[in-house]
Amino acid sequence: MKIVFMGTPDFAKESLEAVYNAGYEILKVVTNPDRPQGRGMKLRPSPVKEFALEKGLNVMQPEKVRKNEEFINEIKNLNPDVICVVAYGKILPKEILEIPRLGCINVHGSLLPKYRGAAPIQWAVLNGDKETGITTMYMDEGMDTGDMILKEKVEIGENETTGELWDRLSKVGGELLVRTLKEIGDGTAPRIKQGEDFTLAPMLDKKMAKIDWENKTAREIKNLVRGLNPIMGAYTFLNGKKIKFWKVDVKDSNENDDSLRNGTVVESNPKEGLFIKAKEGRIKVLEIQGENAKRMLIGDFLRGNKINKLDIFE
Repeated sequence: MKIVFMGTPDFAKESLEAVYNAGYEILKVVTNPDRPQGRGMKLRPSPVKEFALEKGLNVMQPEKVRKNEEFINEIKNLNPDVICVVAYGKILPKEILEIPRLGCINVHGSLLPKYRGAAPIQWAVLNGDKETGITTMYMDEGMDTGDMILKEKVEIGENETTGELWDRLSKVGGELLVRTLKEIGDGTAPRIKQGEDFTLAPMLDKKMAKIDWENKTAREIKNLVRGLNPIMGAYTFLNGKKIKFWKVDVKDSNENDDSLRNGTVVESNPKEGLFIKAKEGRIKVLEIQGENAKRMLIGDFLRGNKINKLDIFE
């Protein structure tokens, strides 16, 4: 089976590696152009490109794929049996979807039809879901609307962050893609319609990262912190300074909390930690980042930064 692989981040790299190790013929690897990253803003290749070059695979990096006749014709001339698409970052036009004789196959980070869209893993954590998974599907012109092939469920840990779940699902995705390709090659791959009962997982907005102490419960705040780790971090303000929370836990509230405003510090010392009143519980801060500072364990932070009891996070 001859394959063109399209993907960009580390999530896609795991699938490319799995396909490569399974011995499939990879005609071409398509990934996004090198982007400036880091403090020096130096151009850096994607994880998919790095792996492809390491293994001597041919790489293409078109800036766009729609109305790019040169790119589309090159893919046509390769005559692939399958195009595998994993977190590529661009929507494929009909001209590309129709090229491979066995279809374009996508690895999606949710149990479709739940969480169609750009951020399925993040939203599963943000919403406090207990399970999620990977779905492979035949691609069509819609947003994650194609016929499903295989699924694998994964439980989400109580304290698991988006980054941790992302890493686990990337490996599950690679394994499921190889199983999918085998079934397609054997002619045994199912086609399962999704139906219309679906939910969306849109791109994350930086505005959502600010903690809403008044309206969100302690559990919802914890899920926000987990869901935005390591993407951007949930933040709040104390005495006019921006504070990010990277890891927190939820503890039962104390009857003495009833008269306090949500966001009020109820305990703060390097030994016991930092506890903040919230709706339906207390937030115990485990990992924190001060303004213009690095991430730190809360004990280390409190040894060098004063947070007083009854201070209020805004």
